[in-house]
Amino acid sequence: MKKLLLTFLTIFYAQINTFAEEIHFDNETYKLKFSALAPQTQGYGNEYFKGSENVSNWSKMIGIYYYPEETNPITYAQTFESTIENTDNSLLLKLVENKKADKSVISFLVNGEENSQKFFEYDAYKFEKHPTKGMIVSKYAQKFKFNDAGEISKIAQDIKENNDKYLELLIISQTPSVIEKDIN
Repeated sequence: MKKLLLTFLTIFYAQINTFAEEIHFDNETYKLKFSALAPQTQGYGNEYFKGSENVSNWSKMIGIYYYPEETNPITYAQTFESTIENTDNSLLLKLVENKKADKSVISFLVNGEENSQKFFEYDAYKFEKHPTKGMIVSKYAQKFKFNDAGEISKIAQDIKENNDKYLELLIISQTPSVIEKDIN
């Protein structure tokens, strides 16, 4: 009986650990593939990717970042908005603040190029108080590669149709705990 209980507890623990390193968002599964302590914030950042994707090669990703010294998600989001608006290759899409809940969501586009491939990166962030100290940030990002103006038009339509959906998914999604271990 003890052996059976021990086996059950081992399996149960493994399932909890696996679950903690996996996120489900918009009917897709993302696995934790990067985690590190950020020197500038002294908080851990976790990044989740689909399938065989990783930090250097991805189409969609989820990020969970802990900012232990930040105390005001609304003010932080406003500063973040200002940074986006003052960056040449970025375009603010939407900022929504809920002062009663002390949460904000923001979405924007970044125009970039890597390995001679042009792309737009769609980013949506949720800023909220951490349950014990500081602030927790959730991020959903998607890369859209393109070669010509026709593809840009299609990307713009896709983002326009889905922006509110992704912001709402971030708002209603429970933010997972930050995993404090180094994974590269």
